[in-house]
Amino acid sequence: MSKAVKIYDTTLRDGTQGEGISFSVTDKLLIAEKLDQFGVDYIEGGFPGSNPRDITFFQEARKLKLKHARLAAFGSTRRSGIKASEDPQLKTLLDSGMPVMTIVGKTSLLHVTEILRTTAEENLAMIEDSVRYLVANGREVIYDAEHFFDGYKAHPDYALKTLAAAIKGGVSNLTLCDTNGGTMVSDFEAIVRRVVQEFGGRNVGVHCHNDAGLGVALSLAGLTAGAELVQGTINGYGERTGNANLVTILPSLFLKLGFTAACAPNLAQLRELSLFFDELANLRPDTKTPYVGASAFAHKGGLHANAAQKVKSSYEHIDPALVGNRTRVLVSDMAGRSSIALKAKELGFDLDDKSPAIKTLIDELKELEFRGYEFEAADASLQLLIAKTLGRNTQFFKVDGYRVIIERHGAELWAEATVKITVGENAYHTVAESSGPVSALDRALRLALQKDFPQLSEMALRDYKVRILESNQGANSRTRVLIESGDGSSIWGTVGVSDNIVDASWEALRAAVEFKLMKAQAVTL
Repeated sequence: MSKAVKIYDTTLRDGTQGEGISFSVTDKLLIAEKLDQFGVDYIEGGFPGSNPRDITFFQEARKLKLKHARLAAFGSTRRSGIKASEDPQLKTLLDSGMPVMTIVGKTSLLHVTEILRTTAEENLAMIEDSVRYLVANGREVIYDAEHFFDGYKAHPDYALKTLAAAIKGGVSNLTLCDTNGGTMVSDFEAIVRRVVQEFGGRNVGVHCHNDAGLGVALSLAGLTAGAELVQGTINGYGERTGNANLVTILPSLFLKLGFTAACAPNLAQLRELSLFFDELANLRPDTKTPYVGASAFAHKGGLHANAAQKVKSSYEHIDPALVGNRTRVLVSDMAGRSSIALKAKELGFDLDDKSPAIKTLIDELKELEFRGYEFEAADASLQLLIAKTLGRNTQFFKVDGYRVIIERHGAELWAEATVKITVGENAYHTVAESSGPVSALDRALRLALQKDFPQLSEMALRDYKVRILESNQGANSRTRVLIESGDGSSIWGTVGVSDNIVDASWEALRAAVEFKLMKAQAVTL
């Protein structure tokens, strides 16, 4: 029988303390709704009263109609020397109107005496009084035992007394925090097991950081040792090197260790959830993220691709669909017949690995990669190449020439692009301006094609990357440009290589437009 655990998300509080992470009030409300739909048990919203954004969030959060998750407001124990009922911070917690209060308290005697500058006895009273006061006001209270593992290793008896104080106050869960993120797995598991023996697993949770690269491993070890609640953030957002990543923890729990939770039936939505958070945080998704990253089930070596085609489990530890991901085949100068055939099939071409066209494609790919091309992030360019090799390409337009002029007038930099193309029997000569040469070329090309191909108005450039190849050649080095384009329904990548950065950009830009037209043609056929 599987063991049920509770999932506590702290992305909106601990996650936003990560460098470069910032969410608006609207973002935070959308995230809360998304996490609720996914089936998370607790959503920690932040510090009520700490800043205008969190104040507004908690005001608006009261209006949310969450179906499962319980919203938590975060704060700390009362100050030394006053009653809990007189503490303004605890009053602010209650005023947030949230059903759950998560309060942090000191476990380590070092922090009690040197940071709080109070006595060991007063710290115990602060914990118990604060919990009792919030519980008496009808709130569920989760106690975050800060620096628990460091405190336990230094003074185990006192660390356990701090937990006992929270239990006496009526707390629902004791979450053991590896605040500095430096505890090793064996120590962590042994300590959690000791706490579970003392207080029972349903009363124990774990909160881990990734400073030693062990945030996920520690979280799993804590649950294996008997804890029944895990805290973490989506995509591992958080201070310093981040918090334990729930996106990796959850599939490991459900698919590897036999645990379950309210969100377990929704695991196939995990990749979508991860991408949703990166989009709101304005971050590019990490392709190497376990389970949900674009590279998580990508095969480049011909041997791997061939084996995975025959028996998927030979090179894939789970079915990618279980987490909303998919198998991808990457092509390079390492590619064999099986890899090319699989990739062609993925891109919509029914091509047997014994076809003569396969050898032609392999030879062409090896030559292009030798010259600096790279197709792993440029599927659209690869699809155009396969179509050309098979004689299935359509010449939508012919480029007769282009020119770019860059001018500086004082502080202003301006580019003018001229494009000459032919569509059928019609010749076009267009001029466009922009702040940069690539943007100017893009505008001029669209201007020339818009009459014959109005569907290009749906397309936009999303990203632009430049890589200098053979950098020892200095300013004469070969340049590779990768362009990412989208049209609202899909995203595609194209590549260009040249000794001239503008020419490499033009090649990638032209391929992006050709792919869009090929895609539109396939829809209308």
